[in-house]
Amino acid sequence: MSKITIESVVAASPKKVWDAWTEPQHIMKWNFANDDWQCPNASNDLKIGGKYAARMEAKDGSFGFDFEAIYDEVIDQKKITYTMGDGRKATTQFEDLGGKTKVTTIFDAEKENSEEMQKQGWQAILNNFKKYVEQA
Repeated sequence: MSKITIESVVAASPKKVWDAWTEPQHIMKWNFANDDWQCPNASNDLKIGGKYAARMEAKDGSFGFDFEAIYDEVIDQKKITYTMGDGRKATTQFEDLGGKTKVTTIFDAEKENSEEMQKQGWQAILNNFKKYVEQA
């Protein structure tokens, strides 16, 4: 299974980035690839064996899906690893760059969409996250 890497440097402290990444009230404000989409609900039990769940859908109601994962590793403000519902894994690392935080996610590609399309979609969500955190 091939792995895809996305990353971004966010102009915020690791604590601010971590909170925005993990707290449902924040997740609902950035967890979509473009402004035609939304994340109307999210829940997060941030511990090993805990469940993450988010609803992602088009604002016009034409399409939507539930994203769920179970945490395999949680290191506060440093690293999160989880297994998605289809068995694929993803790891996100948070690197303190002194006033900025580098966020890197490496995830197993799925077989339905091209790797380039998957990379663009996940990167668009990460870019939306960066924009949200830096405006907050």
